[in-house]
Amino acid sequence: MEKIIEVQHLSKSFGTHEVLKDIDFTVKSGEVVCIIGSSGSGKSTLLRCINLLEQPTGGKIIYKGENILDDKHDIYQYRTKLGMVFQQFNLFNNHNVLSNCVVGQVKILKRTQKEAEEVAMKFLKIVGMDQYIKAKPKQLSGGQKQRVAIARALSMEPDVLLFDEPTSALDPEMVGEVLKVMKELADNGLTMLVVTHEMGFAKEVSDRVVFMDQGVIVEEGSPEQIFQNPTQERTKEFLKRTLPELA
Repeated sequence: MEKIIEVQHLSKSFGTHEVLKDIDFTVKSGEVVCIIGSSGSGKSTLLRCINLLEQPTGGKIIYKGENILDDKHDIYQYRTKLGMVFQQFNLFNNHNVLSNCVVGQVKILKRTQKEAEEVAMKFLKIVGMDQYIKAKPKQLSGGQKQRVAIARALSMEPDVLLFDEPTSALDPEMVGEVLKVMKELADNGLTMLVVTHEMGFAKEVSDRVVFMDQGVIVEEGSPEQIFQNPTQERTKEFLKRTLPELA
């Protein structure tokens, strides 16, 4: 499998506080990688650094063989290759569902309105929101908003989709509908990097699980290895707290 993103010795500090310390890992084409860990462990900051919403303090981010932190690299072009789904949906409240999925394609990818609408409808259908194209975000439930946000990210046809705790702002009964869509995308071979508190999803859907604590990767491996046979004490402690059946 082709390496799409390779993070090498990545660090990030806010003032004197070092949030990420010497991070190394790889995401390959078609892989689903889930990042787990306690709040404040650096998971979301890592995702934001990969997408350059935060500027790393040191290290490299290699995208398809090129270090995108080099001055010569076109950051905006790179960002079009990474879709991002946030905790809080980040939809445009003054646009309807269809327009939310069209505007980025027209402005950034320079697609025609007709082309963009066709692409948007394809992905809105995949996430089960094609019946709501005229609705504004305020008329939708949290789960529906997040599914639109996923369709919007997919409409840019990125190489990788990044999810930053996509279910954490949802009511418990709406979590399932979003996870179901994400599972279907994973089954269809989409490359995904997911920061999540949903251990069941990480266990069932990921190819690889990365456990972070205090700004470092403590352990990574297959779901079976991480959830059934972790080697690090810190991983064992975390799983005992989050998975009652292991206690």
